[in-house]
Amino acid sequence: MKKYILSLAVVSLFYTKSDACAWSDPDYDYFNLFTQTIIKDKAYLPFLHNYSSRFYGGYNPSLIPDDNIETWKKFFNNQLSYSETQNLVYKISMSDLNALKNGSPAHPLLQKLGAGFYQKYKEGIDYLIEAKYLEPYMSINYIENDNSFYYDRDANRKNATALDYNKTIAALTSLYNAARNPEIKQRYGYQLVRLNHYTRNYDSALQAFKTYVAPVKLKGSVYFMALDQLAGAQRGLAMNNDANWNFFQVFMNSKDRKESAFVSMQLSDTASFSNILKRANTNEEKNMAYFLLGYEDFNNPIPMMEKMYDINPDSEILKVMAARSINELERSYLPTYYYTSDAQKAETKENSTDQSKNQSTTAQAKPEAKEEKLSFWQKIVRFFKNLFGGSKSGKTGDMAKADQSDDELFSNPDRIPFYNRTGYYYDEKRQDFLDSLEKFTDKTKEKSKDEYWQIADAYLKFLKKDYKASSEILNDIKTTNPEYLEEIKRMKVLNDIVSQPKIDAEYEDHLMKDYAEYFVEKKIVKDTAAADNFDYYGEVPSTADFLKDVIANRYFLQGEDGKSFLMNNKLSDLQYNPNSSLVKSVEAFYRKPDKTQFEQQIIAKNMDSVGNIDAFFNTIYGDRAMRLADFDKAKTYYEKAKSFAGIPRQNYEWTEKSGQTITPKQYAPAEYDGFKNISDLVFGHNVWESFGSPDTESMKAENYTDFPFIKTHMDKLELADALIQLKKIGNGTGEKAAKANQLIGNLLYNTSILGYYRELFVMDIDNSNGGKYDFWNTDRKNPYKYYYKNFLDTSYIEPDNFDLSINYYQKALKLSNNKEEKARILFQMASAEQGKYYQYEAKAPKDFDYSDPKWSEKEDARQKEMDNLKNQKYRTYFAQLKAQYSDTETTKNLMGSCSYFSYFMR
Repeated sequence: MKKYILSLAVVSLFYTKSDACAWSDPDYDYFNLFTQTIIKDKAYLPFLHNYSSRFYGGYNPSLIPDDNIETWKKFFNNQLSYSETQNLVYKISMSDLNALKNGSPAHPLLQKLGAGFYQKYKEGIDYLIEAKYLEPYMSINYIENDNSFYYDRDANRKNATALDYNKTIAALTSLYNAARNPEIKQRYGYQLVRLNHYTRNYDSALQAFKTYVAPVKLKGSVYFMALDQLAGAQRGLAMNNDANWNFFQVFMNSKDRKESAFVSMQLSDTASFSNILKRANTNEEKNMAYFLLGYEDFNNPIPMMEKMYDINPDSEILKVMAARSINELERSYLPTYYYTSDAQKAETKENSTDQSKNQSTTAQAKPEAKEEKLSFWQKIVRFFKNLFGGSKSGKTGDMAKADQSDDELFSNPDRIPFYNRTGYYYDEKRQDFLDSLEKFTDKTKEKSKDEYWQIADAYLKFLKKDYKASSEILNDIKTTNPEYLEEIKRMKVLNDIVSQPKIDAEYEDHLMKDYAEYFVEKKIVKDTAAADNFDYYGEVPSTADFLKDVIANRYFLQGEDGKSFLMNNKLSDLQYNPNSSLVKSVEAFYRKPDKTQFEQQIIAKNMDSVGNIDAFFNTIYGDRAMRLADFDKAKTYYEKAKSFAGIPRQNYEWTEKSGQTITPKQYAPAEYDGFKNISDLVFGHNVWESFGSPDTESMKAENYTDFPFIKTHMDKLELADALIQLKKIGNGTGEKAAKANQLIGNLLYNTSILGYYRELFVMDIDNSNGGKYDFWNTDRKNPYKYYYKNFLDTSYIEPDNFDLSINYYQKALKLSNNKEEKARILFQMASAEQGKYYQYEAKAPKDFDYSDPKWSEKEDARQKEMDNLKNQKYRTYFAQLKAQYSDTETTKNLMGSCSYFSYFMR
C-alpha cells in the first residue's frame, strides 16, 4: 500500500494545478486563447469543452434565449420586449393578472399595457392565471428508496399529488375544449401531460399527449415542452428507446432545454445510439445523432466530424465539435505552468540530441517510434519541452544559456499529457490528432461559408508554430462578426509575439505602442461583466497571462533573469528563495539607467513591494556572505543595510463584519525582523532538538566571559563585527582561541539547515516553513529551467557548506586541552558531518522509480546501502567521540538527550 500512495503523490504533483491544491480546477491549467464561445448558435454553449463540471459554464446564461418566452413574445405580437415578456410570464403574480382581468391593474407593467390588453389577449392571460396557480405544485412526488439517504428532500415541499387530481384534470380539459387559439389549446394539453407525469400516472400522460397535444398540429416550443414531459413518462414506464428518441427530439429542436434533455437521455451504451440512428430519417437528425456520439465518446471525435461534414459542412454543431477538439489540444500544448525538477536533468540531456529527429518523424518512421521505450520521468521531460521557442531551429548565440540547450519554452514535444474524460493519459498520437484536425479544418474552410473555419485553421497552425501561415490566413479573413474580429485580433498578436526570438529595446517599444492593453494591468471592476472571468479559484488564465509567460521565457533564455523574474513576481518574493545569482540579476535591472517604457511600466512596477530597496538587497548579500563565513564582506553589506525595515510580510485577519483584511506585518520592538534582535544563544548549542520550543528551552549559552563584545541581543551588523573579532582571536593559541573557533563553528552550524536559527541568513523570520530547508538535489546554480513563474512553489537556496563549521571546530579541537570541551566540539563536528551525508543522500542517483514492480525491494536494498555508506564515511567524528571520549560527562549527558547519538554509542 505504501508504494501506491507514494505513486499517487508523485503523479498528483504533475497533474494538478500549479498550486498543487487538492481542490484545484483543471479548467485553470491552460490559457483559453481560442475562444470556444465564438460559435454563433449560443444554445450549444453548454456543450463546449471543460472538465470541472458536466457542462461548460463559462458564459452568460442570458445568451441562450428561452423558447417559451420567445413564443409568448410572438403571441403578444412583439408588443412587449423580451425582458417584459419574461416578467409577465414568470414574475408577475396571479393576483396581479386577476386585477388586470378585472380592469384594475396595479402592477406598473400591466398599467403600461393599458385596459384593452386583456381583451385583446384574453385566452393567453387566462391561461397564465391557470398556469401560475398550478406552477407551485409542478414537481414529481418523491418516493423513498434504498438510496434515500443520499437525498435531503424537504418533506413539506409541494408536489403534484397535493392537487385534487380529478378536479384539476376536469378543469384543464374544460379549458382545453373552450380555447380557440391553437397555441393556447396546446398549452392546456401540455399541462395535462405534465400533471399526469408528475403524479406518476404515466399511461394517462401518454394518452393525454395523443389526445390533447398531437392533434393541434403545431410543432413549436409548446409541443416540445409537452414532448419532454411525454418522454419522462415513457422513462417511468421503462420505454427507454421511445423516451430517448423523444428527448433527442427535444434536444434537437429547443434552445434552452438542451442540457436537461441531454441529461434525460440515457446514452450509456452503443445500442442507445444505434436505436437513435435507426430512427433518424432526415439529415438533420442524423447529423445531431453523430454529434451526440462524438460528444459522449470524445477521445476520437474526427470520425464523427467527418460524417457530420458529409451531411452539412455549414452545421453549427460541427463547429462545436471543432471547438472542443481545439480546446483539447490547447490544454496539452499550453499549460499555465511548466513543472521543473532536476530529476529530469539526466533524461533531458540524454534525449536532447534526438529531439529534432523526433519532431520530424514521418509516417514511415512510426514503427521505430513505437518501439521506443520511455520511462515515466522521460515522458514528463518530453512534456516540458514546450511549444513556443522562437525559430524552429532552436536557440543560437547569446539566446542560449550554457546549461540549458534544450530548455527553451514552447518547443513542440513529441509526447505530452493528453486529457480524456477521466483525466490525463499519455497519448503518442497527439501529433497525429493535431495533423488530422488541421486537415479537416483546411478542407472545411474551403467548403463552408463560415469564417469560423479559417480562424480555426489559423489557430491550429499557430499551435504547430507555423506563425507565417497562420498570419496569412488571418489577414485574408473578411468578416463583420464582432466575436470573430476579436479572436482574429488576438491571434495576430499571438503570432507576432510568440514568433519573436529575442526581446530587445526596440521590440519592447513595439509592445507598448501596439499591444499595451495586454500588459498594462487594469483595475478590476466587480460587476456582472467582470464576474464572468472569475469564480471560486480566482481569475481565469488569459491571453495577457500567456503573453507575459512568453516574454518572461524570452528574457530567461537571453540571460536577463531579473527581468524574467519580475514579469511574474514582486521584488519581495526574493525573500523566499534568495539565491545569489538571481538577486544580482534583479539588482542589475533595478540599477539599469534609461529603462524603456515597457521596463518602467510593466516590469519595474513589481519592485515597489519592499521599503528600502538598497537595504533589502544588501541584507540578502550580507546573509550570503555570513553563510560563506566571509564576515568582513558581510559587515560591509550590513553597514549599507542599517535602514532595513524588516522582512516584508503580511498579516491576514478575518472578521465576520469585514471579511478578510490584509495588512503589512508590524514587528514588535524586541521581535526578530530579519535584521535586529538576534539572541546570543546563536553561539550556543542544543540542549535538545526542538524547533518549536523557545530558544531558551532548546538552546544553551556557552561561556562568553572572555568575549564581552557578544551582546545579549544584536543586530546583524553587530553580529558580523563579533564574528570578525572572534576570528581574529581564534588565530591565536590557547583555550581562548579554541573557544573563539568553537563559537564561530557553533554559529555556522546553528544557522545551517540543521540548526535552531536556520532562518537567520535566508530571509525568514522564524525556523518554521520547513519546505524552505529541503536538501535540494540539484547541482545547478539555478533550478528554474523556463522562467520564474510560480517562483514560490519551488524552495531553493544555495546549499550549506558544512565544511566551514567543521574547519572551525577542527581548529578548536586542536587548540583545546579540556577533554570535556573536546567532547562537545566533536559532537558538534559529528552533527555537521550528518549534514554532509544528508546532502549526499539527496543527490545520490536512483535508477528505478515508483512504476517499477520491484520498487519496494529495490528501495529497501538502496536504503541498506545508504546506511552502510553513512556509517563508513559520515560517522568519522562520532567514532572518534566514542573511542576517545565515551567516559566524559559531556558524552554521558548527550546520550541522555540525543536519541540518535545514544543509538550510535551502543
